[in-house]
Amino acid sequence: MIRRTLIIAIAAIVVVGVVLVAAYSLTTQSGCSQAGVALGSAGGFAVLAGSTVTNTGSSTVTGDVGVSPGTAVTGFPPGTVVGTTHVADTPAAGAIAALTIAYNDAAGRTLCPVSVAGNLGGQTLTPGLYKSTSGLQITSGDLTLDARGNVNAVFIFQMASSLTTTDGREVILTGGAKASNVFWQVGSSATLGTNSTFIGTIMADQSVSLSTGASLHGRAMARIAAVTLDASTVTKPA
Repeated sequence: MIRRTLIIAIAAIVVVGVVLVAAYSLTTQSGCSQAGVALGSAGGFAVLAGSTVTNTGSSTVTGDVGVSPGTAVTGFPPGTVVGTTHVADTPAAGAIAALTIAYNDAAGRTLCPVSVAGNLGGQTLTPGLYKSTSGLQITSGDLTLDARGNVNAVFIFQMASSLTTTDGREVILTGGAKASNVFWQVGSSATLGTNSTFIGTIMADQSVSLSTGASLHGRAMARIAAVTLDASTVTKPA
């Protein structure tokens, strides 16, 4: 009888321990959840640049296109803009100011950072803040972002220098992840490879370049310099 009672007591302790560990894990994950980056008046733009927006070939941009304080938007046509083009006007200037605020917000996040470096290709990442003290690449495989069933889950990537994808690489969303909740804060410039498929809002301090046939479900935003397209597709997320 004593032995049976002891076994039951031990089993109860184990069950309670499992429940407590699960609860702790859930609380910890919840405590690390990131808020989205507020884009303000920049949110309506699919392409936004400080100096120039340059297109070659039959690119399609769904969303507004803007440049400020620069005054050059070239290559439309043959490119197509399904939206409004703003050149050094009040909406463009306001959007650049809003972009700077959003960029600084993303760059300044410090809640539960996960250190990453080099190539993210071939990995599956869950929601959170990912920080690199150098640049990031997607080169040896595709990158999967898994929201684990949470449609409000936010992914923020901070990098001190460049963002690069090679030809044909993809960013894939699973588990209810949304393009509108993915943000890339790039310390220098971003380059998307030929026929690559990328997801999220790119906020680069300098420039964003989409190589031939590259597709972006998100936004291409360059604070200081240019956004360059080449038979590319940019679609602002809903």
